Amino acid sequence: MEATVVVSRYGRPLEFGVFVIPTSDDLGVAREQAAIADELGLDLVGIQDHPYQWRYLETWALIADLLARTERVRFFPDVANLPLRGPAMIAKQAASLDVLSDGRFELGLGAGAFWDPIRAMGGPVRSGGEALKSLEESIEIIRLFWSGERSISFAGEHYSVKGLHPGPQPAHEIGIWLGVGKPKALALTGRLADGWVPSLSWATPDLVPDMQRRIDEAATAAGRDPSEIRRVLNVNGRIVDGPVGELIEGPPDHWVETLSGFATDLGFDTFIFWPTESPVEQLERFAREVAPALRD
Repeated sequence: MEATVVVSRYGRPLEFGVFVIPTSDDLGVAREQAAIADELGLDLVGIQDHPYQWRYLETWALIADLLARTERVRFFPDVANLPLRGPAMIAKQAASLDVLSDGRFELGLGAGAFWDPIRAMGGPVRSGGEALKSLEESIEIIRLFWSGERSISFAGEHYSVKGLHPGPQPAHEIGIWLGVGKPKALALTGRLADGWVPSLSWATPDLVPDMQRRIDEAATAAGRDPSEIRRVLNVNGRIVDGPVGELIEGPPDHWVETLSGFATDLGFDTFIFWPTESPVEQLERFAREVAPALRD
């Protein structure tokens, strides 16, 4: 397949990764996927964070395990469950993992969903407005924690810290990528976040232009360049030889053409592959046959 050099609509070079499901009885698969991503030149491994899911390993512990087994690939929670973790501990864990891995951790962050399981685990149940406000406060606290200040304080409606001595500092400037989709949350992304992490299952191509516009308008109003914001898409699908099926089901050429369009037309610069079957075999095909054809 002939290589096609592609950058996103915002001029950013493309990156590629894999979405790992942290089921406890598939630990070997998760470790194999991370090893393949590391060895075959992918950039990122994203792992969903649903602590109330009884079949799942604890995501941050799994990330620590996989970081210790790899050398180059970066990891991020896709996305971290804010209500069950809290911003100060998230900042502490993120900085610690970043130091331990020599700068290979990024932070995907969500306001929360599945409120009944969160409540069952002792977490708060929040309205949409409350969840958004708590997310904004968490960004402020996390950034303060990483600021290098000797002591930090912040008083919010949902989260507060007072006289906290933060540390360690991250090994690199960790990005905060928000997994959000509602209009006000998209505006928050444009104002404060370093990236946006939607999934193709709900951020469909017909909806994305308006979502990107909301991010861009908020960024511009805040005096930011919209191109500073990373656009990460979780892409669920299958690489199969033969005719094209669903939107993102078909041979490698179809994947290259589709992702190229997602980059140049929709503005995404990072694609996290979420295989719908045979995760190891599918990842090898993605890393060998799709990603290299789109790379610079």
